[in-house]
Amino acid sequence: MSLKAQKRMAAEILKCGENRVYCNPYLIDEIKMAITREDIRNLIKEGIIQKKYKKGNSKYRKNIRHERKKKGRARGLGKRKGTKGARTPKKKAWMKRIRPQRRELKKLRDRKLITTATYRKLYKNAKGGMFNSVAQMNRHIKEKDLIKRGRS
Repeated sequence: MSLKAQKRMAAEILKCGENRVYCNPYLIDEIKMAITREDIRNLIKEGIIQKKYKKGNSKYRKNIRHERKKKGRARGLGKRKGTKGARTPKKKAWMKRIRPQRRELKKLRDRKLITTATYRKLYKNAKGGMFNSVAQMNRHIKEKDLIKRGRS
């Protein structure tokens, strides 16, 4: 005779799965005698039948991997799964590039370092993707000598 029925009843009472029901192996005869829910409840109270702890996943290895990734390890081509566009979507990359450029242009215009006409022209250039970064845009402004002189 197995403990299938007892385990099932105990699982329902303890509100867990049958795999998490622990029956004391030394008192199996006593458990076999329990045929009603009340008997099972008494055995649980006595500690003969218990509920096992849930198994968890340790974060130890994950934390070590995370620390290494923060340092730049394990990020090579062999570890990449998504495409370049999946890892950083084109739109996000664009936003990351264009917003600082526009901020810089506004700053130059508000300080009266460039004219409104120049601002519009550079704004359109930036929108067209002419500059890859703020530094490149500033180099372009310097090379084309677009900064006003004289007035401060």
